[in-house]
Amino acid sequence: MEKSTTVSLRDATAADLPRIAEIYNHFVRTSTCTFATEPEGEGYWKSWLEAHSDVHPAIVAERLGDVVGWGTLSKWNSRCAYRQTVENSVYVRHDAHGSGVGRTILDELIRRARASGHRTIVAQISDDQAASKALHKRVGFSEVGVLRNVGFKFGRWLDVGIWQLIV
Repeated sequence: MEKSTTVSLRDATAADLPRIAEIYNHFVRTSTCTFATEPEGEGYWKSWLEAHSDVHPAIVAERLGDVVGWGTLSKWNSRCAYRQTVENSVYVRHDAHGSGVGRTILDELIRRARASGHRTIVAQISDDQAASKALHKRVGFSEVGVLRNVGFKFGRWLDVGIWQLIV
């Protein structure tokens, strides 16, 4: 695949769910960027999309009409006092890494967070995900803490860094 950074962004729709699931489930099976251990099915993704709208968007990145990545702003905690804090998720198709898609998605999520009046974006990043850490650092996130040995995947314990951007 060509490593062009030319992508268009738009809100995710139900028609995108098979590609969103395909991208995510690849990483469920192969990576520690998600702590899910089993691929998510159709019902999960329908509920997921319903939970993302307005101030908690789900967006997709398209290149030449094909979804090559997606991102979300989700509630970070259900308690009312946290309502202006969101958590971001960014997933880029494995063969499109290094092409600027992740940065494009994250920049748009930050723009939407500001426009929606959010105060803080939180990212939870597995300690062994150097590319994700570098991406978040490039756009201004700082690591503010580490949760030790909180996930167990692929036969090993994993730490999670808590990253924060005040928007």
